[in-house]
Amino acid sequence: MLLVAVLGGTAAAAVVMFGLAPRRAGTQGPPGTATVVEVIDGDTLVVDLDGGDVHVRLIGIDTPETVAPDRPDECFGAEASQQLAALAPPGTAIRLERDVEARDQYDRLLAYVYRARDDLFLNVAQVTGGFAEPLAYPPNTAHRADFEQAEREARTAGVGLWTACGGADVPLG
Repeated sequence: MLLVAVLGGTAAAAVVMFGLAPRRAGTQGPPGTATVVEVIDGDTLVVDLDGGDVHVRLIGIDTPETVAPDRPDECFGAEASQQLAALAPPGTAIRLERDVEARDQYDRLLAYVYRARDDLFLNVAQVTGGFAEPLAYPPNTAHRADFEQAEREARTAGVGLWTACGGADVPLG
């Protein structure tokens, strides 16, 4: 495992590369880089990282549910999934930045995700567009202020789920 510290604002984050398996042909890149394989929902991706498929949870945000087996689908969930798929379709090169904890209770890699070609911060983009709300997962809070500012802007502009649903976590039906 290679660990490189990256300072951002007042909080430190880390970029990490996991040696999971031999690389697939054509997938080599700098530490912390991966390629999108599939979009699961508005805050979860499957990526090719070091030649293996890894589930990645975009930390610091929460999008309406669409795939949780024990919860109803929520208002604007399909749109949040479609937006993440538009921002990072399969084949998109991304950069993963870690915070304090590597994985969640479902063994998903926790990461701040940046599109490689233009450094678009996907976690913030989901909030800014009204497709997600901030959700702090202590101790993984390096970008909490960024997410909270993005939410204020989205609410003020009345975009996404803030207008379509009246707020977050609204079940369909």
